[in-house]
Amino acid sequence: MEDQGVKLEQRPEETPAIDTAEADRLRVLEEKKARREAAAKLKRKKIRRKRLITSVITLAVIGGIAFGMMQLFKEKKPELTIWSQPVERGTISSNVSGNGETKALKSATLTLTSGGTVQEVFVKEGQQVNEGDPLYTVDSAEARKAVEDAQKNVNDYQKQIDALNKSYADLTFTAPFTGKLIEAPSLKVGNTISSGEKLGKLVDDTSMKLSLYFSYAYEQEFAVGKTANISIPTTMTNVTGTVETINKVQRISPEGSKLFEVIFSMKNPGTLTEGMGATASLKAADGSEIFAYEPGTLTYNRSVDLATKAGGELIQVNLVNYGTVQAGTVLVQMKGDNNDDQMASLNTSMSTAQENLKKAQDALAKYNAVAPISGTVLSVGLQPGQKVPTDTVAVTIADVSVMTVEAKVDSMNVSYVKPGMPCNIVQYTMNGEQTTAPGTVLSVSLEGKTENGISYFPATIQVENPDGSLRPGMYVEYSLSASQVEDALMVPLQAVKQTEQGTCVFVEAAEPPANALDSASLGMEVPKGFYAVPVTIGVSDQTNVEIKEGVEEGQTVFIQYMTNEGSSWDDSGMGGIAFG
Repeated sequence: MEDQGVKLEQRPEETPAIDTAEADRLRVLEEKKARREAAAKLKRKKIRRKRLITSVITLAVIGGIAFGMMQLFKEKKPELTIWSQPVERGTISSNVSGNGETKALKSATLTLTSGGTVQEVFVKEGQQVNEGDPLYTVDSAEARKAVEDAQKNVNDYQKQIDALNKSYADLTFTAPFTGKLIEAPSLKVGNTISSGEKLGKLVDDTSMKLSLYFSYAYEQEFAVGKTANISIPTTMTNVTGTVETINKVQRISPEGSKLFEVIFSMKNPGTLTEGMGATASLKAADGSEIFAYEPGTLTYNRSVDLATKAGGELIQVNLVNYGTVQAGTVLVQMKGDNNDDQMASLNTSMSTAQENLKKAQDALAKYNAVAPISGTVLSVGLQPGQKVPTDTVAVTIADVSVMTVEAKVDSMNVSYVKPGMPCNIVQYTMNGEQTTAPGTVLSVSLEGKTENGISYFPATIQVENPDGSLRPGMYVEYSLSASQVEDALMVPLQAVKQTEQGTCVFVEAAEPPANALDSASLGMEVPKGFYAVPVTIGVSDQTNVEIKEGVEEGQTVFIQYMTNEGSSWDDSGMGGIAFG
């Protein structure tokens, strides 16, 4: 602008007014934000402090409650005193008691093992019957067939046993008659032979026989017992023979003559043998000689070929050629191992078959039954005309004149309970009344049983029941005095302790007794002034127990702790011994 002659003045640069206002607004916002954050931080701090205080208070309350509850329920140990008592002498009676179910001493139940149709029933419940009285009849084809089948099995096994017995007999071969053994084989013990093997020939050569033929023209001249002259050319000897047999056969000779046979017998002087030629002649009634049509040959009086009927290993041999043997002499004997096994099996099978036959016969008898015992009919399960299935209980009979009760005797008393001991039986009626009847111990089992961890021995008590007031299935109480010991050393039951060192009592003493046990190894606390000593116990009753060994009369024994209120206290495991 110099050209116009105007001079402009230079001024400093200025900030617009809007920028200042925005800065103020932002500053205010930052201050508010800072105040809010500070307030929030303070609030969180207060919350944390409040929670901490609350937790502390809660824990304190819970702890207080727990402490209070503990104090509330904590049992304060009462003031205790010692109950003790001197060892005394007295009488101890050990009793056995309990309850049991009555049963008839004798009873019988008849059950049908096969189905059938009831024909007649002769008894009813409550009726008295005698042994042998008819009860009922039932028609059962099954039962009859069962008997038939069982009998057939028995017969079959008997046949096998008979055959095997014969085979056993065949293992031993004996001489059938007295004679001479010839043609015997060479056998030794240990050799094995088979059935049918030849053992030689046994001959009776004490006498000889001669068979000759004569013409029927001389038939009337011959009779049994008539003597004849026997000529043996080989030995150039003559012996006297006798007509033994006349056979009226008809042999026709080449010349057309009819001949009959005559057999002569003669004693052997020891020089005759089978096969020698011989002839015979005898005198006719007119004194003339009658000769045989032709010569014959001598034979032994008796001869048999020997052969085994069974086979096996030889364990005995008595075969000597030309040796004389007596009737029954064992010639050979064989082992019978296989026969033994077979016979054992057959005998077992036969026993089973016989048992099955007996059962089948008994079952069939029940279909036409008679009372097996005398007694009262307790039940009848049959009606005439009824078709009954297998396993039907037909009739039950019991002799209720004598009943039994099963008792349980503990192991401590069982040695004292003997058959014949008396006892009492108590029966309660519906109105609460009781009746007592005498009983007698019938038997005591030698074998113990265990029930619920307790050992006992079954004993049977017999009770006479003449009036029939006791019936099967009733529950009664029994009691008996198992044993009694007089003048016995005794202490209360609670005084006897079971420790880790055995049965003992705690005796009061100024110094430990010679038989005192080590208190540290007992497993229980011993009261001050008392010492544990081992004891041997005997019988017991409901209050006292006999001490056989370990203490003396008059010694004081600890029984148990008592509270100041008079009740017993036991927090140390010093319980008394348990008796049956």
